Amino acid sequence: MSTLLLALRNLLRNRRRSLATLLTMVVGLTAILLFGGYRSNIQYGTLTGFVQYTGHLQIQRQGYFEEGSDNPAAYGIHNYAALMTALQQDPQLRPLLNEVTPTLQLGGIAGRFAANVSRSVLVNGVDAAARNRMMRWNEYGVVSYAQPLALEGRPADSVVLGQGVARKLRLCALLPADMPCTPLATGSRSGQDTPADLAALTQQEARPASAGHDAANRIELLAASQRGAPNVASLQVVKASNMGIKALDDLYMAMHLQQAQRLVYGQAQPQVTAILLQLHHTADLPLATARLRTLLAQHGGGQDLVLLDFAQLNPTYGQTNQFLDSMFGFIAMLIGVIVLFTLGNTMSSAVVERTSEIGTLRALGLRRAGIRRLFLCEALLLGLAGVVLGVLAALAIAALINHSGWRWTPPGYAYAYLILVRVGQDIPLLLGSMGGMLGVTLLSAWWPARRAARQQIVDALRHA
Repeated sequence: MSTLLLALRNLLRNRRRSLATLLTMVVGLTAILLFGGYRSNIQYGTLTGFVQYTGHLQIQRQGYFEEGSDNPAAYGIHNYAALMTALQQDPQLRPLLNEVTPTLQLGGIAGRFAANVSRSVLVNGVDAAARNRMMRWNEYGVVSYAQPLALEGRPADSVVLGQGVARKLRLCALLPADMPCTPLATGSRSGQDTPADLAALTQQEARPASAGHDAANRIELLAASQRGAPNVASLQVVKASNMGIKALDDLYMAMHLQQAQRLVYGQAQPQVTAILLQLHHTADLPLATARLRTLLAQHGGGQDLVLLDFAQLNPTYGQTNQFLDSMFGFIAMLIGVIVLFTLGNTMSSAVVERTSEIGTLRALGLRRAGIRRLFLCEALLLGLAGVVLGVLAALAIAALINHSGWRWTPPGYAYAYLILVRVGQDIPLLLGSMGGMLGVTLLSAWWPARRAARQQIVDALRHA
């Protein structure tokens, strides 16, 4: 206790220098925490978005992810309902699962062919109710941009389009007023003058038109069936959604799973291209993966099924994290070097100014370890004050940023995202930054303290 009190008195002897050093530490730690909090918000936000849309894990046929996205018939999962039941009833896996749902992905051409407008699309056949439950997953409490899928409770011929697709098909009534869209020419009767060959194909899958639907929002979807023959369905667009990423927004179409299966498999046994599994907690991913591999070997029916996690399904997640981590490490290193030399210079100046005092203390019987301890305690007190003030400053500035409403549009995205900083919510970042700053503080004081302790008593007493 006496050493700490003496160290505090020594710091107060030169208040201006101590304050300048303290401010350097506070500014440095605040900068690290703010950028780290911004990085954490992006990482947790992207993780949440990917898990909401693709689940934590997907079961697919071997080779589908690399080569099968344009050929669902060749990579379909047989007897998927029985496999899903086995997974949901497993006593070890069941407590970990939040949702299990199938999906069928296929490519096609959507068009208002009577008006001579069409667009290639990537179609997702989904269980709308299960997908909406997946959209509500938010383990980390981030701002979620997931929109409920408007297919739930809608007729079988309903579809949802990305706004980019709707704009290409000139479905201007479904788009925001400020979005550029060229309407169909006056007199066009889309949906009523479909070419005869397409109309004949449509009749093969014909179903009564949904009552109350606007005929102006009907489109046709041309897709390849299981044996390669063309198949056409007449569909009702119920909503155009902003999918966030422009490339996806220009391709996206969602429909009921049964409708997609009729397009691809007709009257044959329906299949799916993937089974999505969403967990309650991301930390359970290794445990769930190990158990799922065992269950797939038992209940896979001899199919060459593989298990992919969300990071494999979305390579941009890992790439984004690597970029942000490298930037954070670079910035933290620069700030650490600045603090290291600033505090080292402060402590070296203190040693020079107090050489006579050091000699007196040594002459009175204080050992070399005591001299080292004294200077290290001074650095520790500065470090603790800098850490406390830096954390408080970072929390205050983070609160201002989070309530500012600032937005920016990342490259390739379709709408602006809030600029948010997670400082108080990211405990590993908080503790790691505080510990790192204290470590740099003690490291910077170690050499001056060692030099002070090694001084000879006679030489120190002679110092003027």
